[in-house]
Amino acid sequence: MAKSIIESGEEKLHFAGHETFPLRYGWLKKAFDAVVLEEKLGEAPGSIFNDEKSIAVFGVGRNMVLSMKHWAVATGILSSQEIAGERSSRISTGHLGNIFFGEGLDPYLEHPGSLWLLHWMLASRPGRATAWHWAFNEFHEPNFDRELLRRRLTQRCEELAEMGRMGKGRGISPSTIKRDVECLIRTYYAGTKGSRRAPEDSLECPLAELGLIQAAGVGELFRFRRGPKASLPDAVFLFSVLDFWENLYPDRRSFSVEFLTFERGSPGQVFLMDEEAVSDRLARIDRISSEKLRWDESSGMRQLYMHDAGSVDRWDILRDMYKQDLRAFAA
Repeated sequence: MAKSIIESGEEKLHFAGHETFPLRYGWLKKAFDAVVLEEKLGEAPGSIFNDEKSIAVFGVGRNMVLSMKHWAVATGILSSQEIAGERSSRISTGHLGNIFFGEGLDPYLEHPGSLWLLHWMLASRPGRATAWHWAFNEFHEPNFDRELLRRRLTQRCEELAEMGRMGKGRGISPSTIKRDVECLIRTYYAGTKGSRRAPEDSLECPLAELGLIQAAGVGELFRFRRGPKASLPDAVFLFSVLDFWENLYPDRRSFSVEFLTFERGSPGQVFLMDEEAVSDRLARIDRISSEKLRWDESSGMRQLYMHDAGSVDRWDILRDMYKQDLRAFAA
């Protein structure tokens, strides 16, 4: 297995930022619309999140405003770019935000693929939400509780600090790690009676609908739900393959099914899919990619090949999916 993306990537690692609030329904569109309005008014995009009037604009408290910004950037709804010589980052609309809200292809996140895309953006690379990437790509315990998750993440942060990947300072504080672990579980676990999760959170956190974290028996024991993902559209799976390919391995021309299942940052890891489920998806990839990608099992190696590098636009794949499904719904 190749070196950890957390260790080898050039992205800055990102902990906290969510202010202990998991993603909630409505936040992403509000954040996107606010940045679009700023651009129209000629104001600095993203300044609304730091403005005193933000509480009135968004109708939530100051900490929630910061949380909205965090989730919008972490999921690719907004883009954050650091500018040399400036203390704050420059905020603009992101590719996914433009597709959902700018082009109006799924403004209310009703399409089953939209939540999977948000999860992919969170967990596929470590620079957006490091604890989320680590949990889905490097933490492989069959069952766990909050304390085990906290201890293992603490250990990983200590290793990263020794490697110099944590930047200046002494690494991540225990309280920050504890809050990340709690927020991570609340993001994906809807909870049951007697759990720590507040009832309003189970209604407001959309990614809990994916069922990626489940209860494992009595008490506060959890497990990741691995295997086929029936609600994951083939087009979103293809997008994830292309995103993984272009961002992490742009010089490669083929992948084995094992690589796409077990490599850190791969669709198999992020979507918690086993090898058989990934293989089933790859068997259909010729058709949904207009045969620009080819799945070959003839040699017994089970390899995915790209005929023409860069010939498949992953964002157009998503646009086509939404437009086709909208037409089918209208009919």
